[in-house]
Amino acid sequence: MLNRRHILTAATISGAAAMFPWGRMIDPPKAKPVHEAPPEAPAGPAELWPEDEELARSAPFAHAMPIPPVLRPTSVTASSELYQLRMAETQVEIVKGLQTTVYSYGGCFPGPTIRALRGREVVVQQTNALDVSTSVHLHGGNVPSRYDGLPMALIDPGESREYRYPNNQVAASLWYHDHAHGKEAENVYRGLHGAYLLSDPHESSLPLPNGEFDIPLLFRDARIEADGTLRYVSPYECPHMLVNGKERPHFAVAARKYRLRVYNVAPNRHISLRFADGAHFIQIASDGGLLAAPVPRDELTLAGAERAEIVVDFSRYAIGSSVVLENTAALESERPEVLRFDITRKADDPSRVPGVLATLPPVPKGMVEREFFMQTFPDTRINGRKYDPDRVDVETTLGTSEIWTIHNWPNRKPAGVFHAPHSFHVHLVQFRLLDRDGRPPGPAEAGLKDTIPIYPGETVRIAMTWGDYSGEYVYHCHHLVHSSHGQMGRIDVLPADPEEQAEPEKPAAPKQPAAPKQPASPQQPATPKKSGK
Repeated sequence: MLNRRHILTAATISGAAAMFPWGRMIDPPKAKPVHEAPPEAPAGPAELWPEDEELARSAPFAHAMPIPPVLRPTSVTASSELYQLRMAETQVEIVKGLQTTVYSYGGCFPGPTIRALRGREVVVQQTNALDVSTSVHLHGGNVPSRYDGLPMALIDPGESREYRYPNNQVAASLWYHDHAHGKEAENVYRGLHGAYLLSDPHESSLPLPNGEFDIPLLFRDARIEADGTLRYVSPYECPHMLVNGKERPHFAVAARKYRLRVYNVAPNRHISLRFADGAHFIQIASDGGLLAAPVPRDELTLAGAERAEIVVDFSRYAIGSSVVLENTAALESERPEVLRFDITRKADDPSRVPGVLATLPPVPKGMVEREFFMQTFPDTRINGRKYDPDRVDVETTLGTSEIWTIHNWPNRKPAGVFHAPHSFHVHLVQFRLLDRDGRPPGPAEAGLKDTIPIYPGETVRIAMTWGDYSGEYVYHCHHLVHSSHGQMGRIDVLPADPEEQAEPEKPAAPKQPAAPKQPASPQQPATPKKSGK
């Protein structure tokens, strides 16, 4: 039987299926027995690795985990900060003793953190010094269309482009990453991703851990060859787990509370994190910002591009001790440990987690309903179609509230665990989860979201209101191999006043007529349905 744990493991396979011909499924590496070892005596580098002579072996916890540097503005005005970033190849040490060439923003892997304030505009001038085209998307950002990083709005090699982010939304852990269509999965895998931390007066007034005790953690997988090469392959062949750009690092903490901003920036897999000793922590935020109230957790599962903020109290541990964070969704051939926290000192701790964190906006009441079928076999599509930038799949109007019903379409009987989940992302808006297979969301999924996992055979309903900008946007699976292969659609948001015109990203393309409606079947998913207002 396909249970939730198997489904999570299957997420590591979804990229494999999309990268290779469907009739040529690859077999997983043979599992080796797991050898548990305490932090002070980690398993040797030859244990628990796929049988692959070309793979770099690395002992866990060989690296100290870095914190991505905060980017400094090149100039400041009364209302904005100006930043400059250059995308280029950079040499870094991911596995101890090996030099690896990656793509980087500003010479950093992952990219430098941008800290922003609500109501103050951030302007980023991006220059592409790579030999591939790029496009920069602020994931979760409420951004005008021409600055959204559309899949076809490319920065070609040698060119520059300016992005303006108004920051007119509540505090949240956003991130920026590549979105060049057909290249986004590989570009993100090679390093084009970084954290964007937006704060506001309300969040800043809360007594949460801050300053040096507020840490972004960017998790992803990789395959590093024995010569240091970062090779772009199926997630089945990516046993190296990176945190902030280092392979299974360690991090020194004080015996007090920390706010950890957890990102899944892996292009093609889920992660599921828990402390090896089963310790509880408190979730305080999801993709779009603070939850209404704190949620106690002992495990955190994130699909590709999802984020969560947690507060961990390390004062429960003795000075000189350690605790390991594990990925319970790791393949059996992979190491489960991903990060070791070493409790090295005492520190004052005036922080606390209040019982009320935020007042969430009302859940939108749908004026329009639409239906989407996410198809995996024989290839990745939405409603039977692959992405066409000249075809409008959804046309809506500013201020319109909609309910979307999204199915992970079981159009072929799952072969083992190969029928993977999807990670559904909508640009421009934060949405609310209404239900999952008819069940209301738990408290951890009840906040503002921009990305939602949908498991095989599952149906979710989400609600959103379109604003504040008109123009062209997209929705897609954020298993980026799926979107690279066309699992994406175009949204045109029209002005509420017909006399207003959005500034186009490029000359408007002729709209294609909607496909004729057909009954749902394993061969032909239904097209979206739209009801009158």
